[in-house]
Amino acid sequence: MDIALLKIDATGLPTLSLGDYNRLRQGQLVLAFGSPEGLENSVTMGVISSVARQTNPKRPMVYIQTDAPINSGNSGGPLVDVDGNVVGINTFILTQGGGSEGLGFAIPSAMIKFAYPQLKAQGHVHRGRIGAAVQAITPALAAGLELPRDHGVLVTDLMPDGPAESAGMKIRDVVVALDGVSIATLPQFQTLLILRTLGESVKVDVLRGSERLTLQIPVIPQKDELDQMVDLVDAEKNMIPKLGILGLQIDEKLSKMVPGIRIASGVIVAALIAPGAHQEIGLLPGDIIHSINRLPILTVEALRSALEGLKPGSPVVLQVERGRQLQYVAFEME
Repeated sequence: MDIALLKIDATGLPTLSLGDYNRLRQGQLVLAFGSPEGLENSVTMGVISSVARQTNPKRPMVYIQTDAPINSGNSGGPLVDVDGNVVGINTFILTQGGGSEGLGFAIPSAMIKFAYPQLKAQGHVHRGRIGAAVQAITPALAAGLELPRDHGVLVTDLMPDGPAESAGMKIRDVVVALDGVSIATLPQFQTLLILRTLGESVKVDVLRGSERLTLQIPVIPQKDELDQMVDLVDAEKNMIPKLGILGLQIDEKLSKMVPGIRIASGVIVAALIAPGAHQEIGLLPGDIIHSINRLPILTVEALRSALEGLKPGSPVVLQVERGRQLQYVAFEME
């Protein structure tokens, strides 16, 4: 989503309200604020060219497209309607010459509203899911399964006792709309789910043969292995500053979250600190550190202690398990 949450130690600062993305319309006047090419506090004006532009058909993300001139330095600045509401955050442009060509893009305010409370509460974002696996319908798929249409999104699997199955969804259902919005592509389906507030229900229209059904399905957080690990992290207890990471000791509980690991001990990289030493070292979330300079590592405290005992310029070799494969990561201590 390309969104970060910053904390400012001040009170009484003036603020702008977030606009309602659902009320945004093509042709609406907007203002883009920022510091293009370092020219501080600049403002440009234009219209909304598209309220939901999908720039990459393979990625579930939509942007507000505007012809308000946006250049390098506008990124991160607000896109504001004429009433002073922030409808988006300027993020990138499409250009042949490097400057503004009237193809600017902003992250919709709906994405900000979705990400902000989660970033504030837990430091990371869980996207929504309904417990259904889907894939794009092709003409061959439609013919072989005798589907009612040869395009759109097909339900291929359901989480046992998950929200979708409990609401009555079936494998081979064809999804035709979410909350009244027609669904034509897989990324469009994924995008509309991303914009849903966790805990709310989404209205899903499906075709089952010749019958059209409407289902109300709760949206639940989608958590992968790393998400679950980050939930266990205590910033002070698990921070390893010299590596620029937050680490968790592999124990019985954590082993169940990461099935199939080669060595059931060590310290797993739950998250990276930005900026941090990891940028030079090359560690990634999910890496498991098993040893440092041939010294076995079993706990966060042992890893932190071993690093503290090394002088600047000392060679360091970590044995790391990445993607169920063992490898070495070598660097010099700063």
